Amino acid sequence: MSNQQLGLEKLGWNKWFDELSILQSRPIETVARVAAVDRGQLLLLNDNGPFRAKLSGNYMYSHRSAEELPCVGDWVCVEKGQDDDFGLIHALLDRKTSLRRKAAGGSSESQMIAANVDYVIIVQSCYFDFNLNRLQRYLVMVMEGGAEPSVLLTKTDLVEPDVLNAQLSQIHAAGVTAPVLTLSNVTREGIDELKRILLPGKTYCLVGSSGVGKSTIINELIGRDRLETQDVSATGEGRHTTVRRELIVLRNGALVIDNPGMREFGIIGAEDGIAGGFIVINTLASRCRYRDCTHTSEPGCAVLNALRTDEIDQAHYENYIKLKEESEFYQMSYAEKRKKDRDFGRYIKSAKKDMRRD
Repeated sequence: MSNQQLGLEKLGWNKWFDELSILQSRPIETVARVAAVDRGQLLLLNDNGPFRAKLSGNYMYSHRSAEELPCVGDWVCVEKGQDDDFGLIHALLDRKTSLRRKAAGGSSESQMIAANVDYVIIVQSCYFDFNLNRLQRYLVMVMEGGAEPSVLLTKTDLVEPDVLNAQLSQIHAAGVTAPVLTLSNVTREGIDELKRILLPGKTYCLVGSSGVGKSTIINELIGRDRLETQDVSATGEGRHTTVRRELIVLRNGALVIDNPGMREFGIIGAEDGIAGGFIVINTLASRCRYRDCTHTSEPGCAVLNALRTDEIDQAHYENYIKLKEESEFYQMSYAEKRKKDRDFGRYIKSAKKDMRRD
């Protein structure tokens, strides 16, 4: 193994990307990882350290979709001379995993949150922020993108033990199989356990609402106040300060991506993620009389029968139906958009042919 590969392995490179770069005929000497994206400029990391880069004109012209643009965690191929102020990005390597959400507004596009993440840590505060439906929404999209989820409940010092235990019981009763950790930045209980699960060369992404303590946690992991934080408000909640996504290398060699707070996390086409996030319901669905059962009114529906006998919780079932409908609506909207784009492309080609005939 070359020194170049050893250097990149510290940034999350592995055999999967080795084979990918060979297939795509990209020399490993040109590879770097995206640490941050800021106003058209990208901060990249390679075995020589950090440097800035821009997208080549040809890449920008041929890649118009937001999903085709590099995001934090991506691997790119970049050209940079010793005297160049900026590198020039010519290619984006395929992503092993991704974390996406539906773009804001009525758009049928998706927004990339991070790429090539091994583990996503979903952070919720026990105090005011705990929301089981939102937690399941995050879990669905994490599993849809191929990463491993875990749950971190913070600010345990602000709630009584029985409240925390009730929240943990709700999570387990909902069929959540992801590991669940608890933590307090004040008493420091749970911090050592969090540090133990962070492995060298693996990439972790922290997601959650504003003020749940993500930046404070990362500062604790770094060992110094690199990310700006603010004092808690009168309600006991932190104030949001993170303004961009950034990949940070910890002293033990683990890589962590911090994110601005996200209270809304729109579902995109996520059939596999929903199946993985609602294991109990998905298992019951295999027993339904009809293979295309919607679990809403059909006779012989095992899910509805379990609902009537209290085998599954009403709120859990309603959240499942909501996310399933949201995913199907996105898939339909996206398919319609693609058809319109193709029709428009054919119209332009036809118009150009007519112009040449004239």
